[in-house]
Amino acid sequence: MRAIASRRERFEADGFLVLPGFASSQSIAALRARATEIVAAFDPSESRTIFTTRDESTKADRYFLTSGDKIRCFFEEGSFDAGGELRQPKALSINKIGHAMHDLDPIFSRFSHDPRLQQLAFELGAWEPRVYQSMYIFKQPHIGSEVRWHQDATYFVTDPISVTGLWFALEPADRRNGCLWVQPGGHRTPLRQRFEVDGSGSRLTTLDATPWPAAAAAVPLEVEAGTLVVLHGLLPHYSAPNRSPLSRHAYSLHYVDGKSVYAPTNWLQRPPAFPARPFAGRA
Repeated sequence: MRAIASRRERFEADGFLVLPGFASSQSIAALRARATEIVAAFDPSESRTIFTTRDESTKADRYFLTSGDKIRCFFEEGSFDAGGELRQPKALSINKIGHAMHDLDPIFSRFSHDPRLQQLAFELGAWEPRVYQSMYIFKQPHIGSEVRWHQDATYFVTDPISVTGLWFALEPADRRNGCLWVQPGGHRTPLRQRFEVDGSGSRLTTLDATPWPAAAAAVPLEVEAGTLVVLHGLLPHYSAPNRSPLSRHAYSLHYVDGKSVYAPTNWLQRPPAFPARPFAGRA
């Protein structure tokens, strides 16, 4: 019992956990192989939507905003030349796959609905953990884009705040290839922004002018493949661009507590016939 208490205590103190060896080499290989198949089957003519955190207005793209119950591919910022053609092969141009692999794809579903994840969510204080989003993130060699400082609660508004991120390293991640950086204890700072979508469009609203962490306050999370990083919804975190010849594949899930109120203006909405599910069994 002490190990469980210590894990929750560390999370409440720091706003994050690093759990090495959570995912096996076999499960990592299965996710990577399936992601390769999804990208191979993707027709770029379907959409050339680029995922970026530089301009939140890009999230108004309908292809992105309606992906909460689908499996879709999104390109890196540097994927296309001035003529609109891919600069390199499609497989090296995709930023991520999102956002419902955990429910729609058997390989990702099996990994995502691991009973250990539900137990972890219970240990960290959730009453009814519900998984809303999944992402396979490539962080491509040379063109892997920066993900700027942000808090996950900006995009998953609940009352009270309950979103938690689960980030699985599928390859070694370090400063060379764009590992995560966090502000330890930063989850005790205010929610700075809120991203909302309604009939008038999408907008990013500033709620609090607290500045993002200075470089001296940021800590790199350099981890091996198989590591699970757990992120509090208010924890500021970012990842630098990847200009190395190494990729940095990762898989990410976000869950919220079903006992909290999920905002109707959140960008990701589930239709009634496709509700967010618990990790395992009945929550």
